[in-house]
Amino acid sequence: MRQQEQEQGSADVDEVFRVETHGIDPIPDAERHGSAKDLFWLWFGSNLTFTYVINGALAVAFGLSFWQATAVVVISGLSFFAISAAGLSGIRTGTATLVISRAAFGVRGNFPAGVLNWVVSIGYTIVNTVVGTLALEVFLAEVGLGGGTAVRALALTVTLALTFAVAMWGHATVQFAERWMAYVLAAGFGVLLLFVLPGADTSAPAAAPGLSGWSLAFVVMLAGPFSYLPMPADYTRYLPRTTSLKSITWMGALGGFVSSVALGVAGVAAATQTDMTDAVAGAESLLPGWFQPLFLALVLGGSVTNSIITLYSSSLNLQVLGIPWSRARAIVISAAVTAAGSLAALFLTDFTTSLLSFLSLLIIVFAPWGGVFLADMLMRRCRYDAEALHSGSEGAYWYRSGYHPAGLAALLAGITFSALTCDSALWTGPLVAPLGGADLTLLGAVVSGLAHWALARRAPSYAPAA
Repeated sequence: MRQQEQEQGSADVDEVFRVETHGIDPIPDAERHGSAKDLFWLWFGSNLTFTYVINGALAVAFGLSFWQATAVVVISGLSFFAISAAGLSGIRTGTATLVISRAAFGVRGNFPAGVLNWVVSIGYTIVNTVVGTLALEVFLAEVGLGGGTAVRALALTVTLALTFAVAMWGHATVQFAERWMAYVLAAGFGVLLLFVLPGADTSAPAAAPGLSGWSLAFVVMLAGPFSYLPMPADYTRYLPRTTSLKSITWMGALGGFVSSVALGVAGVAAATQTDMTDAVAGAESLLPGWFQPLFLALVLGGSVTNSIITLYSSSLNLQVLGIPWSRARAIVISAAVTAAGSLAALFLTDFTTSLLSFLSLLIIVFAPWGGVFLADMLMRRCRYDAEALHSGSEGAYWYRSGYHPAGLAALLAGITFSALTCDSALWTGPLVAPLGGADLTLLGAVVSGLAHWALARRAPSYAPAA
Protein backbone atom coordinates (compact mmCIF):
# COMPACT_ATOMS: atom_id res chain seq x y z
CA MET A 1 0.00 0.00 0.00
CA ARG A 2 2.81 2.39 0.86
CA GLN A 3 4.30 2.02 -2.61
CA GLN A 4 0.98 2.93 -4.23
CA GLU A 5 0.77 6.11 -2.17
CA GLN A 6 4.22 7.40 -3.08
CA GLU A 7 4.84 9.47 -6.17
CA GLN A 8 8.20 9.60 -7.83
CA GLY A 9 9.65 12.63 -9.56
CA SER A 10 13.06 13.70 -10.70
CA ALA A 11 12.68 16.97 -8.83
CA ASP A 12 10.19 16.95 -5.96
CA VAL A 13 10.07 20.72 -5.59
CA ASP A 14 6.83 22.54 -4.81
CA GLU A 15 7.00 25.56 -7.10
CA VAL A 16 4.48 27.87 -8.74
CA PHE A 17 3.45 26.84 -12.28
CA ARG A 18 5.28 23.54 -11.93
CA VAL A 19 3.30 20.30 -11.62
CA GLU A 20 3.48 19.08 -8.03
CA THR A 21 4.91 15.55 -7.84
CA HIS A 22 3.88 14.75 -4.27
CA GLY A 23 0.49 13.35 -3.39
CA ILE A 24 -0.48 11.82 -0.06
CA ASP A 25 3.05 10.52 0.56
CA PRO A 26 4.65 12.32 3.56
CA ILE A 27 6.43 15.55 2.65
CA PRO A 28 10.12 15.29 3.65
CA ASP A 29 11.45 17.98 5.99
CA ALA A 30 13.95 19.11 3.36
CA GLU A 31 11.11 20.01 0.97
CA ARG A 32 8.92 21.87 3.42
CA HIS A 33 8.53 25.62 3.07
CA GLY A 34 6.20 28.57 3.61
CA SER A 35 4.71 30.19 6.67
CA ALA A 36 1.42 30.43 8.52
CA LYS A 37 0.59 33.62 6.59
CA ASP A 38 0.08 31.49 3.49
CA LEU A 39 -2.92 29.90 5.22
CA PHE A 40 -4.55 33.27 5.77
CA TRP A 41 -4.60 33.99 2.05
CA LEU A 42 -5.65 30.45 1.17
CA TRP A 43 -8.73 30.46 3.40
CA PHE A 44 -9.47 34.15 2.82
CA GLY A 45 -9.39 33.79 -0.95
CA SER A 46 -11.25 30.50 -1.18
CA ASN A 47 -14.11 31.84 0.94
CA LEU A 48 -14.64 35.00 -1.09
CA THR A 49 -17.48 33.17 -2.74
CA PHE A 50 -21.02 34.36 -3.44
CA THR A 51 -22.34 31.33 -1.55
CA TYR A 52 -22.02 33.26 1.72
CA VAL A 53 -24.14 36.08 0.31
CA ILE A 54 -26.83 33.50 -0.47
CA ASN A 55 -26.54 31.96 3.01
CA GLY A 56 -26.82 35.34 4.71
CA ALA A 57 -29.95 36.08 2.69
CA LEU A 58 -31.44 32.72 3.72
CA ALA A 59 -30.99 33.61 7.39
CA VAL A 60 -33.30 36.57 6.84
CA ALA A 61 -35.70 34.35 4.88
CA PHE A 62 -35.96 32.13 7.97
CA GLY A 63 -37.41 35.09 9.88
CA LEU A 64 -34.36 36.66 11.53
CA SER A 65 -33.85 40.42 11.71
CA PHE A 66 -30.74 42.14 10.37
CA TRP A 67 -28.98 42.05 13.74
CA GLN A 68 -30.08 38.51 14.57
CA ALA A 69 -28.92 37.20 11.21
CA THR A 70 -25.66 39.12 11.54
CA ALA A 71 -25.08 37.47 14.92
CA VAL A 72 -25.57 34.05 13.30
CA VAL A 73 -23.10 34.96 10.54
CA VAL A 74 -20.45 36.11 13.04
CA ILE A 75 -20.84 33.16 15.41
CA SER A 76 -20.76 30.71 12.50
CA GLY A 77 -17.60 32.35 11.21
CA LEU A 78 -15.86 31.41 14.45
CA SER A 79 -16.11 27.77 13.36
CA PHE A 80 -13.09 28.43 11.15
CA PHE A 81 -10.98 28.16 14.30
CA ALA A 82 -11.93 24.47 14.48
CA ILE A 83 -11.38 24.04 10.74
CA SER A 84 -7.97 25.67 10.92
CA ALA A 85 -6.99 23.66 14.02
CA ALA A 86 -7.80 20.48 12.09
CA GLY A 87 -4.82 21.33 9.90
CA LEU A 88 -2.36 20.98 12.78
CA SER A 89 -2.17 17.25 12.10
CA GLY A 90 -0.83 18.00 8.63
CA ILE A 91 2.31 19.72 9.88
CA ARG A 92 2.99 16.80 12.24
CA THR A 93 2.53 14.05 9.65
CA GLY A 94 3.21 15.74 6.31
CA THR A 95 0.18 14.10 4.72
CA ALA A 96 -3.47 14.74 3.84
CA THR A 97 -6.42 14.92 6.24
CA LEU A 98 -8.13 11.80 4.95
CA VAL A 99 -4.95 9.81 5.51
CA ILE A 100 -4.67 11.08 9.08
CA SER A 101 -8.28 10.15 9.82
CA ARG A 102 -7.24 6.49 9.49
CA ALA A 103 -6.03 6.87 13.06
CA ALA A 104 -9.58 7.57 14.23
CA PHE A 105 -11.52 5.05 12.14
CA GLY A 106 -9.00 2.45 10.99
CA VAL A 107 -7.66 2.02 7.48
CA ARG A 108 -10.77 0.25 6.20
CA GLY A 109 -13.19 2.11 8.44
CA ASN A 110 -11.94 5.36 6.92
CA PHE A 111 -12.90 4.28 3.39
CA PRO A 112 -16.65 5.16 3.40
CA ALA A 113 -15.97 8.70 4.58
CA GLY A 114 -13.38 9.01 1.84
CA VAL A 115 -15.96 8.05 -0.79
CA LEU A 116 -18.56 10.46 0.58
CA ASN A 117 -16.04 13.28 0.83
CA TRP A 118 -15.08 12.84 -2.82
CA VAL A 119 -18.77 12.98 -3.76
CA VAL A 120 -19.26 16.15 -1.71
CA SER A 121 -16.12 17.78 -3.16
CA ILE A 122 -17.19 17.09 -6.72
CA GLY A 123 -20.79 18.07 -5.97
CA TYR A 124 -19.82 21.49 -4.64
CA THR A 125 -17.35 21.94 -7.48
CA ILE A 126 -20.18 21.32 -9.95
CA VAL A 127 -22.44 23.80 -8.16
CA ASN A 128 -19.71 26.46 -8.13
CA THR A 129 -18.92 25.78 -11.78
CA VAL A 130 -22.58 26.22 -12.75
CA VAL A 131 -22.88 29.47 -10.77
CA GLY A 132 -19.65 30.82 -12.28
CA THR A 133 -20.68 29.79 -15.80
CA LEU A 134 -24.08 31.49 -15.56
CA ALA A 135 -22.48 34.67 -14.22
CA LEU A 136 -19.90 34.67 -17.02
CA GLU A 137 -22.64 34.02 -19.59
CA VAL A 138 -24.56 37.09 -18.47
CA PHE A 139 -21.32 39.09 -18.39
CA LEU A 140 -20.49 38.09 -21.97
CA ALA A 141 -24.00 39.03 -23.05
CA GLU A 142 -23.68 42.45 -21.42
CA VAL A 143 -20.38 43.18 -23.18
CA GLY A 144 -21.95 42.39 -26.56
CA LEU A 145 -21.32 38.71 -27.31
CA GLY A 146 -25.01 37.86 -27.18
CA GLY A 147 -26.44 34.66 -25.70
CA GLY A 148 -27.37 31.15 -26.68
CA THR A 149 -25.81 27.73 -26.44
CA ALA A 150 -22.47 28.74 -27.96
CA VAL A 151 -21.90 31.53 -25.43
CA ARG A 152 -22.91 29.29 -22.53
CA ALA A 153 -20.53 26.60 -23.78
CA LEU A 154 -17.74 29.18 -24.00
CA ALA A 155 -18.49 30.37 -20.46
CA LEU A 156 -18.38 26.79 -19.15
CA THR A 157 -15.10 26.11 -20.95
CA VAL A 158 -13.46 29.20 -19.48
CA THR A 159 -14.71 28.44 -15.95
CA LEU A 160 -13.51 24.84 -16.07
CA ALA A 161 -10.16 25.81 -17.58
CA LEU A 162 -9.44 28.39 -14.86
CA THR A 163 -10.25 25.89 -12.13
CA PHE A 164 -8.53 22.85 -13.61
CA ALA A 165 -5.30 24.56 -14.65
CA VAL A 166 -4.56 25.87 -11.16
CA ALA A 167 -5.56 22.68 -9.35
CA MET A 168 -3.58 20.58 -11.85
CA TRP A 169 -0.33 22.43 -11.15
CA GLY A 170 -0.74 21.71 -7.47
CA HIS A 171 -0.09 23.04 -4.01
CA ALA A 172 2.24 25.99 -4.67
CA THR A 173 0.18 27.26 -7.59
CA VAL A 174 -3.05 26.88 -5.60
CA GLN A 175 -1.66 29.05 -2.82
CA PHE A 176 -0.28 31.59 -5.30
CA ALA A 177 -3.58 31.86 -7.19
CA GLU A 178 -5.68 32.11 -4.05
CA ARG A 179 -3.55 34.96 -2.75
CA TRP A 180 -3.56 37.08 -5.89
CA MET A 181 -7.20 36.43 -6.69
CA ALA A 182 -7.99 37.38 -3.09
CA TYR A 183 -6.55 40.85 -3.64
CA VAL A 184 -8.86 41.49 -6.59
CA LEU A 185 -11.95 39.83 -5.11
CA ALA A 186 -11.56 41.56 -1.74
CA ALA A 187 -11.45 44.97 -3.44
CA GLY A 188 -14.51 44.15 -5.55
CA PHE A 189 -16.59 42.71 -2.74
CA GLY A 190 -15.55 45.67 -0.58
CA VAL A 191 -17.21 47.96 -3.11
CA LEU A 192 -20.26 45.67 -3.06
CA LEU A 193 -20.53 46.15 0.70
CA LEU A 194 -20.39 49.92 0.28
CA PHE A 195 -23.42 49.77 -2.02
CA VAL A 196 -25.45 47.22 -0.04
CA LEU A 197 -24.88 48.00 3.65
CA PRO A 198 -26.16 51.62 3.87
CA GLY A 199 -29.67 50.67 2.79
CA ALA A 200 -30.07 47.73 5.17
CA ASP A 201 -33.30 47.60 7.16
CA THR A 202 -32.20 47.15 10.78
CA SER A 203 -35.69 47.21 12.30
CA ALA A 204 -37.00 44.20 14.21
CA PRO A 205 -39.22 41.65 12.37
CA ALA A 206 -42.96 41.58 12.97
CA ALA A 207 -42.72 38.15 14.62
CA ALA A 208 -39.98 36.31 16.48
CA PRO A 209 -38.20 33.70 14.32
CA GLY A 210 -38.56 30.93 16.89
CA LEU A 211 -36.20 28.03 17.53
CA SER A 212 -36.77 26.64 14.04
CA GLY A 213 -35.64 29.85 12.34
CA TRP A 214 -32.53 30.15 14.50
CA SER A 215 -31.48 26.52 14.05
CA LEU A 216 -32.00 26.54 10.28
CA ALA A 217 -29.98 29.74 9.97
CA PHE A 218 -27.08 28.18 11.88
CA VAL A 219 -27.22 24.98 9.83
CA VAL A 220 -27.08 26.95 6.57
CA MET A 221 -24.20 29.17 7.73
CA LEU A 222 -22.17 26.35 9.30
CA ALA A 223 -22.61 23.84 6.48
CA GLY A 224 -19.97 25.63 4.38
CA PRO A 225 -17.19 25.63 7.00
CA PHE A 226 -18.02 22.04 8.05
CA SER A 227 -17.59 20.87 4.46
CA TYR A 228 -13.90 21.84 4.75
CA LEU A 229 -13.17 19.50 7.67
CA PRO A 230 -11.74 16.69 5.51
CA MET A 231 -9.13 18.94 3.86
CA PRO A 232 -7.22 21.41 6.14
CA ALA A 233 -4.11 19.22 6.48
CA ASP A 234 -3.88 19.12 2.67
CA TYR A 235 -2.62 22.72 2.88
CA THR A 236 -0.47 22.54 6.03
CA ARG A 237 1.52 19.43 5.13
CA TYR A 238 4.24 21.46 3.40
CA LEU A 239 4.86 23.83 6.32
CA PRO A 240 8.12 23.38 8.27
CA ARG A 241 7.75 21.47 11.53
CA THR A 242 9.05 24.51 13.40
CA THR A 243 6.00 26.58 12.37
CA SER A 244 4.04 27.73 15.41
CA LEU A 245 0.86 25.69 15.87
CA LYS A 246 -0.82 28.75 17.37
CA SER A 247 0.00 30.87 14.32
CA ILE A 248 -1.34 28.15 12.00
CA THR A 249 -4.64 28.09 13.85
CA TRP A 250 -5.02 31.86 13.98
CA MET A 251 -3.97 32.65 10.42
CA GLY A 252 -6.24 30.07 8.81
CA ALA A 253 -9.15 30.94 11.09
CA LEU A 254 -8.89 34.68 10.49
CA GLY A 255 -8.77 34.18 6.74
CA GLY A 256 -11.97 32.15 6.64
CA PHE A 257 -13.68 34.29 9.28
CA VAL A 258 -13.11 37.67 7.62
CA SER A 259 -14.28 36.69 4.15
CA SER A 260 -17.25 34.53 5.21
CA VAL A 261 -18.54 37.11 7.69
CA ALA A 262 -18.14 40.07 5.31
CA LEU A 263 -20.05 38.34 2.50
CA GLY A 264 -22.59 36.82 4.88
CA VAL A 265 -23.43 40.27 6.24
CA ALA A 266 -23.72 41.54 2.66
CA GLY A 267 -26.33 38.85 2.02
CA VAL A 268 -28.19 39.76 5.19
CA ALA A 269 -28.25 43.44 4.24
CA ALA A 270 -29.38 42.69 0.69
CA ALA A 271 -32.22 40.45 1.88
CA THR A 272 -33.67 43.24 4.00
CA GLN A 273 -33.97 45.43 0.88
CA THR A 274 -34.96 43.20 -2.04
CA ASP A 275 -36.19 39.76 -3.05
CA MET A 276 -33.20 37.39 -2.93
CA THR A 277 -34.96 34.29 -4.27
CA ASP A 278 -32.62 34.66 -7.24
CA ALA A 279 -29.66 35.87 -5.22
CA VAL A 280 -27.50 37.04 -8.13
CA ALA A 281 -30.35 39.03 -9.72
CA GLY A 282 -31.45 40.37 -6.32
CA ALA A 283 -27.99 41.63 -5.38
CA GLU A 284 -27.46 43.03 -8.87
CA SER A 285 -30.63 45.11 -8.56
CA LEU A 286 -29.07 47.02 -5.65
CA LEU A 287 -26.01 48.03 -7.65
CA PRO A 288 -25.44 50.90 -10.09
CA GLY A 289 -25.37 49.93 -13.76
CA TRP A 290 -21.65 50.53 -14.21
CA PHE A 291 -20.79 48.06 -11.43
CA GLN A 292 -23.08 45.23 -12.52
CA PRO A 293 -20.67 43.65 -15.05
CA LEU A 294 -17.91 43.80 -12.43
CA PHE A 295 -20.25 42.17 -9.93
CA LEU A 296 -20.79 39.25 -12.31
CA ALA A 297 -17.02 38.91 -12.66
CA LEU A 298 -16.79 38.75 -8.85
CA VAL A 299 -19.33 35.92 -8.77
CA LEU A 300 -17.26 34.04 -11.35
CA GLY A 301 -13.99 34.67 -9.50
CA GLY A 302 -15.42 33.55 -6.17
CA SER A 303 -16.75 30.37 -7.73
CA VAL A 304 -13.34 29.58 -9.21
CA THR A 305 -11.34 30.24 -6.01
CA ASN A 306 -13.61 27.93 -4.05
CA SER A 307 -13.60 25.22 -6.71
CA ILE A 308 -9.80 25.23 -6.92
CA ILE A 309 -9.23 23.96 -3.39
CA THR A 310 -12.06 21.40 -3.51
CA LEU A 311 -10.86 20.03 -6.85
CA TYR A 312 -7.25 19.87 -5.62
CA SER A 313 -8.23 18.02 -2.44
CA SER A 314 -10.39 15.62 -4.46
CA SER A 315 -7.27 14.37 -6.26
CA LEU A 316 -5.62 13.54 -2.92
CA ASN A 317 -8.92 11.96 -1.87
CA LEU A 318 -8.79 9.57 -4.83
CA GLN A 319 -5.31 8.45 -3.80
CA VAL A 320 -6.62 7.73 -0.29
CA LEU A 321 -9.26 5.54 -1.90
CA GLY A 322 -6.53 3.51 -3.58
CA ILE A 323 -6.34 4.97 -7.08
CA PRO A 324 -2.74 3.98 -8.04
CA TRP A 325 -2.10 7.16 -9.99
CA SER A 326 -0.16 10.33 -9.33
CA ARG A 327 -2.05 13.29 -7.92
CA ALA A 328 -1.81 15.10 -11.26
CA ARG A 329 -3.33 12.15 -13.13
CA ALA A 330 -5.99 11.49 -10.50
CA ILE A 331 -7.28 15.04 -10.76
CA VAL A 332 -8.26 14.34 -14.37
CA ILE A 333 -10.94 11.97 -13.05
CA SER A 334 -12.37 14.65 -10.79
CA ALA A 335 -12.22 17.25 -13.56
CA ALA A 336 -13.98 14.93 -16.01
CA VAL A 337 -16.81 14.17 -13.58
CA THR A 338 -17.12 17.88 -12.77
CA ALA A 339 -17.34 18.72 -16.47
CA ALA A 340 -19.97 16.02 -17.08
CA GLY A 341 -22.08 17.15 -14.14
CA SER A 342 -21.84 20.79 -15.16
CA LEU A 343 -22.83 19.97 -18.74
CA ALA A 344 -25.86 18.06 -17.51
CA ALA A 345 -26.91 20.91 -15.22
CA LEU A 346 -26.52 23.58 -17.87
CA PHE A 347 -27.70 21.87 -21.05
CA LEU A 348 -29.75 18.77 -20.25
CA THR A 349 -31.70 19.17 -17.04
CA ASP A 350 -31.66 21.51 -14.07
CA PHE A 351 -30.65 19.21 -11.25
CA THR A 352 -28.72 21.88 -9.31
CA THR A 353 -31.46 22.25 -6.68
CA SER A 354 -31.67 18.48 -6.17
CA LEU A 355 -27.87 18.26 -5.96
CA LEU A 356 -27.75 21.00 -3.33
CA SER A 357 -30.45 19.23 -1.30
CA PHE A 358 -28.46 15.99 -1.47
CA LEU A 359 -25.22 17.69 -0.47
CA SER A 360 -26.88 19.46 2.46
CA LEU A 361 -28.24 16.11 3.64
CA LEU A 362 -24.71 14.73 3.89
CA ILE A 363 -24.11 17.02 6.88
CA ILE A 364 -25.74 14.13 8.78
CA VAL A 365 -22.51 12.21 8.13
CA PHE A 366 -19.88 14.93 8.02
CA ALA A 367 -20.76 16.73 11.24
CA PRO A 368 -20.32 13.51 13.28
CA TRP A 369 -17.25 12.57 11.23
CA GLY A 370 -15.69 15.91 12.10
CA GLY A 371 -16.54 15.46 15.77
CA VAL A 372 -14.72 12.12 15.93
CA PHE A 373 -11.73 13.40 13.94
CA LEU A 374 -11.26 16.51 16.10
CA ALA A 375 -11.76 14.58 19.35
CA ASP A 376 -9.24 11.98 18.21
CA MET A 377 -6.73 14.68 17.31
CA LEU A 378 -7.13 16.34 20.72
CA MET A 379 -6.81 13.04 22.57
CA ARG A 380 -3.58 12.27 20.72
CA ARG A 381 -2.40 15.85 21.25
CA CYS A 382 -1.84 15.92 17.51
CA ARG A 383 0.83 13.20 17.75
CA TYR A 384 0.68 10.41 15.18
CA ASP A 385 2.82 7.57 13.95
CA ALA A 386 3.25 9.00 10.45
CA GLU A 387 4.72 5.76 9.11
CA ALA A 388 1.80 3.67 10.44
CA LEU A 389 -0.73 5.88 8.62
CA HIS A 390 0.61 4.46 5.35
CA SER A 391 1.44 0.91 6.49
CA GLY A 392 -1.93 -0.78 6.02
CA SER A 393 -2.35 -4.07 7.90
CA GLU A 394 1.21 -3.85 9.22
CA GLY A 395 0.65 -0.54 11.00
CA ALA A 396 -0.72 0.50 14.38
CA TYR A 397 -3.92 1.90 12.86
CA TRP A 398 -5.15 -1.39 11.45
CA TYR A 399 -6.92 -2.15 14.78
CA ARG A 400 -9.44 -4.99 14.27
CA SER A 401 -9.31 -6.10 10.64
CA GLY A 402 -8.85 -2.49 9.57
CA TYR A 403 -11.65 -1.00 11.70
CA HIS A 404 -11.43 1.04 14.91
CA PRO A 405 -14.48 0.01 16.98
CA ALA A 406 -14.45 3.09 19.22
CA GLY A 407 -14.25 5.58 16.35
CA LEU A 408 -16.91 3.84 14.28
CA ALA A 409 -19.28 3.40 17.24
CA ALA A 410 -18.92 7.10 18.08
CA LEU A 411 -19.54 8.00 14.43
CA LEU A 412 -22.70 5.87 14.40
CA ALA A 413 -23.93 7.56 17.59
CA GLY A 414 -23.44 11.00 16.05
CA ILE A 415 -25.08 10.02 12.75
CA THR A 416 -28.08 8.63 14.62
CA PHE A 417 -28.52 11.86 16.57
CA SER A 418 -28.12 14.00 13.45
CA ALA A 419 -30.59 11.88 11.46
CA LEU A 420 -33.19 12.10 14.22
CA THR A 421 -32.93 15.89 14.44
CA CYS A 422 -32.35 16.82 10.77
CA ASP A 423 -34.82 19.04 8.92
CA SER A 424 -33.89 19.11 5.22
CA ALA A 425 -35.66 19.02 1.88
CA LEU A 426 -35.02 15.29 1.52
CA TRP A 427 -35.37 14.10 5.10
CA THR A 428 -37.07 15.26 8.29
CA GLY A 429 -36.10 13.46 11.48
CA PRO A 430 -38.80 12.23 13.90
CA LEU A 431 -37.53 14.50 16.69
CA VAL A 432 -37.83 17.73 14.68
CA ALA A 433 -41.55 18.23 15.43
CA PRO A 434 -41.24 17.57 19.20
CA LEU A 435 -38.34 20.05 19.26
CA GLY A 436 -40.54 22.77 17.79
CA GLY A 437 -39.07 22.49 14.31
CA ALA A 438 -35.48 22.90 15.46
CA ASP A 439 -32.74 21.39 13.29
CA LEU A 440 -29.96 20.12 15.58
CA THR A 441 -28.01 18.22 12.93
CA LEU A 442 -24.72 19.95 13.69
CA LEU A 443 -24.83 18.88 17.34
CA GLY A 444 -24.11 15.41 16.01
CA ALA A 445 -20.46 16.54 16.02
CA VAL A 446 -20.63 17.12 19.77
CA VAL A 447 -22.36 13.79 20.36
CA SER A 448 -19.84 11.82 18.30
CA GLY A 449 -16.86 13.66 19.80
CA LEU A 450 -17.95 12.97 23.38
CA ALA A 451 -18.77 9.36 22.52
CA HIS A 452 -15.33 8.86 21.02
CA TRP A 453 -13.67 10.32 24.10
CA ALA A 454 -15.69 8.05 26.38
CA LEU A 455 -15.01 4.91 24.34
CA ALA A 456 -11.37 5.41 23.40
CA ARG A 457 -9.76 7.38 26.23
CA ARG A 458 -8.46 4.30 28.05
CA ALA A 459 -6.85 2.75 24.99
CA PRO A 460 -3.00 2.52 25.14
CA SER A 461 -2.64 4.47 21.88
CA TYR A 462 -4.13 7.55 23.56
CA ALA A 463 -1.82 7.50 26.56
CA PRO A 464 0.24 10.72 26.94
CA ALA A 465 3.73 10.46 25.53
CA ALA A 466 6.48 9.89 28.05
